[in-house]
Amino acid sequence: MLTIGQLAATAGVTVRTVRHYHHVGLLAEPERDASGYRRYSAQAAVDLIRIRTLADAGVPLARIGALLHAQPTEFAEAVAGIDAELQHKIDQLTEYRRRIAELAGGESLFLPPDVVALLNRMRSLGVSERRVRLERDSWILMQALDPQAMPQRVRDKNASFDDPETTRLYLACDQSVDWDPHDPRLDQLIDDLDAWKITYEGNINRAGYLKLVSSRISEASPAWQRILDGLAHRAKQRQPAGDDNS
Repeated sequence: MLTIGQLAATAGVTVRTVRHYHHVGLLAEPERDASGYRRYSAQAAVDLIRIRTLADAGVPLARIGALLHAQPTEFAEAVAGIDAELQHKIDQLTEYRRRIAELAGGESLFLPPDVVALLNRMRSLGVSERRVRLERDSWILMQALDPQAMPQRVRDKNASFDDPETTRLYLACDQSVDWDPHDPRLDQLIDDLDAWKITYEGNINRAGYLKLVSSRISEASPAWQRILDGLAHRAKQRQPAGDDNS
């Protein structure tokens, strides 16, 4: 007869593990003998070794009890089922690893290659990483809310960076991110942007997702919020009387 310590040593587990198997009902707990100790039989040692072996093989504890008492055919079927479940988990983990590896590519996890190329072009033009991330977020919003517009919008954006004045204004806005909202330089920037907007008024995309983009921009910079407010105010002043559409 074995003490609990001897039993644990025989199976290569800890006493705490034996007590846990008692608690979950996998291993019967014997009554105490006259001296107050629990004594375990050789069969308990065999059962514990089987439990440990199944657990080490990845079999969930909740399934081990049934396997211990299963007939050979039932045991084989149960093991095959457990193996299939483990393979499914392996496949899931492999997919997770693939996606995590893609994180090294930054935007490529969330956006198509042509948008990633556009973001990299912005970096090459000298746009700050902070502004690039904001641009990335706007593309993520568009992809979720208006994916059909993505290809044309990418073409339009690339064309805009072919225009020196558009690029200059974009870089100027980027540099103004940390300006005080009352900085007088913003007045000139608003003038320049308003003139640009009038020139390109017919080409501005008014998709609903742009409201979310504007919100994201205003969250990023009080100076940019002032620019947006100033441009919206001027656009409203240009509207014909009685026309409230923006």
